[in-house]
Amino acid sequence: SGLGACATARLAAAPAESDVLAEARAGGATPGIAALVIRNLEPLPELVSGVRALGSPELVAPGDRWHPGSNGKAMTATLIARLVEQGALSWERPLAEMLPRLADAMQEPYRGVTLPDLLAHRAGLPENITDMEVFNSFYADGSSHTAQRLRYIEACLREAPVGRARAEPSYSNTGFLIAGACAEAATGRDFESLLAELVFTPLGMSSVSYEQFGGPGEPRGHVDGRVADRERDVNPRMFAPAGAMRMSLPDWARFCIEHMQGERGQGRLLRAETYRFLHAGQGETDSALGWGVAANPMNLRGPALTHAGSDGNWYALVCLFHETGNGVLVAANAADSMGGDRSAGAAIQALAGTVAAPKSVG
Repeated sequence: SGLGACATARLAAAPAESDVLAEARAGGATPGIAALVIRNLEPLPELVSGVRALGSPELVAPGDRWHPGSNGKAMTATLIARLVEQGALSWERPLAEMLPRLADAMQEPYRGVTLPDLLAHRAGLPENITDMEVFNSFYADGSSHTAQRLRYIEACLREAPVGRARAEPSYSNTGFLIAGACAEAATGRDFESLLAELVFTPLGMSSVSYEQFGGPGEPRGHVDGRVADRERDVNPRMFAPAGAMRMSLPDWARFCIEHMQGERGQGRLLRAETYRFLHAGQGETDSALGWGVAANPMNLRGPALTHAGSDGNWYALVCLFHETGNGVLVAANAADSMGGDRSAGAAIQALAGTVAAPKSVG
């Protein structure tokens, strides 16, 4: 009876690791930070440090929701992969066939790009639309998010490419919005309900909110030394396929563990070969589908799946050593203007060293 040796060791380790988060925040202006270590495909107790919002005495707590930003791109890629396995989408079908109503308007180089091109940032698309007047118009757009996404990507596809398809990656939020629109066109359903039904619900991820602005009793994003403002600091709500949602770290860990189990043929959502395809760098690049691939991240023995995410008010990092079933997730409620990127980077560097060995020498 009582706690087993393994559980006792975990509890004993938690305070020291929490000190790691306090040290990661030291000397900066990041209000709060949380981290979760995965060891042998099992989540360890969540670690926290700091406050939910500047000017508030409320401390961040395990189970709080954080904004992982573009780490949500791997979730979009997983949804697309489920629809491919179900036959609603195809890895080979060109964009002009997936979105035929936009085919005549899109630049010629975009017509032949495929879902893997979009999800690995290899479609030649810019990061975001360059016309900020169009971008800002979505804050007051009362139409459905599906309709908004179509209007956004139609404008994007009229703009000239910044690179060649299937060449070096060019990071693009727009590519994921287009992939989301392809899912909507193929199914007649909105992206958010598809993601909930096919990814979040089967994995028990019950904390997810598409409302990017934390409510009372939740961590708030920060920018330029202040609490982020709902009206001017968050992305338009229709940006969800590029990674506009909040969730708890334990729920994010459920998703990450599924990806690591999936490579072993133990996943609940996809076949093992599909997970391996999602995790493989495309062409001769390190850009996978919703993930980055690193041979020796932070001078540790890989391979690893990695990603960073930020909407300017939050900052989040993930590093999964998928062959060993270990990993680390970190989220801060501030980004580069307040050192959230440095705090998160210091935390993941320290914690990753507890689950991965240094890279081989020689």
